[in-house]
Amino acid sequence: MSWSDVTYDPIDSSDVLERVGTPEDGAVALFLGIVRNSNDDRPVAGMEYEGYADMAREQLAVIVTEAAERADSDRVAAVHRLGELAVGEVSVAIAVSAPHRGEAFDAARFVIEEIKTRLPIWKRERYLDGEAEWLEGHLPLAREGAP
Repeated sequence: MSWSDVTYDPIDSSDVLERVGTPEDGAVALFLGIVRNSNDDRPVAGMEYEGYADMAREQLAVIVTEAAERADSDRVAAVHRLGELAVGEVSVAIAVSAPHRGEAFDAARFVIEEIKTRLPIWKRERYLDGEAEWLEGHLPLAREGAP
């Protein structure tokens, strides 16, 4: 069964993996978004993720449901973290299991791309020189039937 969450707690990738997979599945794809130590040749000390947690939770559940339909599998799990993260910490984890690798990879890619355009979450990089900067986001795509 599909699962999603938005949390302030550290993400345990093994917990996300345990939420997918059955004996019928021949593939499990795991994607981890990790805070890197540089961006645009600028040393990064960490990242802050801010967002509307309840709204993000609802939207992430919709994205996961859509991914499950696309993969013809109800075994999709995704979690996004909010708050202060250090370099090397996991900011997002996505796991998908399906009978074949193509569906698993495609569904995981769909989830991360939709997160970037639809989740009300913003990120602010903190640099080693003490400065911080909100990163430019992606505009949400227009949805059919949306005002």
